[in-house]
Amino acid sequence: MRSQAVATEDTDLRAPISAAAPAIEVEHLSFSYRDRRALDDLSFTIRGGALFGFLGPNGGGKTTLFRVLSTLAPPQNGRARLFGYDLAGSTLEVRRRLGVVFQHPSIDEKLTVAENLAHHGHLYGLTGAKLRERIAVVLDQLGLEERRGELAQTLSGGLKRRVELAKALLHEPQMLLLDEPGTGLDPAARRDFHNVLTQLREIRQVTIVMTTHYMEEAERCDTIGILHQGRIVASGPPAELKARVGGDVIVIHTPVPDVLIRELAQRLQLEATVVDGTVRIERPCGHELIREVVEMFRDRIDSVTFGKPTLEDVFIHLTGHRFVTESPASAQ
Repeated sequence: MRSQAVATEDTDLRAPISAAAPAIEVEHLSFSYRDRRALDDLSFTIRGGALFGFLGPNGGGKTTLFRVLSTLAPPQNGRARLFGYDLAGSTLEVRRRLGVVFQHPSIDEKLTVAENLAHHGHLYGLTGAKLRERIAVVLDQLGLEERRGELAQTLSGGLKRRVELAKALLHEPQMLLLDEPGTGLDPAARRDFHNVLTQLREIRQVTIVMTTHYMEEAERCDTIGILHQGRIVASGPPAELKARVGGDVIVIHTPVPDVLIRELAQRLQLEATVVDGTVRIERPCGHELIREVVEMFRDRIDSVTFGKPTLEDVFIHLTGHRFVTESPASAQ
């Protein structure tokens, strides 16, 4: 990590972790800032070899959870273990097994790609032939070999993110922890970066844990945990979570949402909710309902949208709130 050098020579960290063994175990974890609770009694397990994403709006607790898991902040209440090592009592052992990519860039733009990797390797006790070997390997794995002599400041955002990932992989960690890896990247660059992560997991069998507020990024994870106000409100594969929504999603824009939901209940026995001034109906084969609703309430309806459930629909279904992102400065 930034504040403390970690030598890795005494232990071989390259052996893959069994998928049956837990990579992270968290029990009743809570964390507060003065009178505001950022994490509220979290308990979860992430299996070895997983690609796990914590999805939530900024302000939902992702940044605080990342700080705890990356050993930047000790747990205040509860317990957290990484590969069996306690995050509070075995910090050095945890850090030896952990590669971290921060949300904000940590590369020196005045250095070349290779120089950035060399300086980072020194923090982990890598020198000489071993360091040169590791630099060559990660550059090859991430398609950066031709860029090794280029100044970091000349790279695109997506390539800079790859350099960050190369740094995190240099000491052969068993887990990668990434904080909002798609921040600052366009959708194509985010897809490209995620493809690289998928290939790395297949090659290295490394466990990957990320935080994100991008729905398409979360969709690519094996499993996601949805964070809201410091709690995990649901966890599971994306398809499984979307199946929890009661069918298709119909959203009705109307100037009188409260009146409309009462009339829908009285005349069609439909259960609906109001979310941010719109009326939402979850119903199997929802397309069959739209014509009837529009013909019956055409004077009260401005527009209607219809679609299959998304992860944002899951969030609304579980919390009753839209998935609203705040400015990064306000996120914890």
